[in-house]
Amino acid sequence: MLEPKKIKYRRHHRGHRRGMATRGSHVAFGSYGLKAVEPGWITARQIEASRIVISRVVRKVGKMWIRIFPDKPITAKPAETRMGKGKGSLEYWVANIKPGRILFEIDGVDREMAEEAFRNAGHKLPIKTKIVERRSM
Repeated sequence: MLEPKKIKYRRHHRGHRRGMATRGSHVAFGSYGLKAVEPGWITARQIEASRIVISRVVRKVGKMWIRIFPDKPITAKPAETRMGKGKGSLEYWVANIKPGRILFEIDGVDREMAEEAFRNAGHKLPIKTKIVERRSM
């Protein structure tokens, strides 16, 4: 499971997800990419589930890149706990996603295989996505 090795602070604010992605918004490594269309949090488990689905299709013929990393800790307090007594303990990690961000890239496969892989991976994610191709320079 993906999680940071070392962090400066154990607990974060939730923050906001306004605006479009400025970085990581074009296909840089592979031929095809899975692009986020709406903002959201993607958990480490969801990234792992998508990775497994893509790798099933890609297997030995292609190569895959994961362009997001869950570096934001999300805390939660136990059920039926009274208010106060500080912030809850760390529950899971998320990647903060803005519209336009490339989530995954693949190379070495044809268009149909890429579409199948990304369609199945998109079902594992809580946000809407679309398949994009690398633009020729």
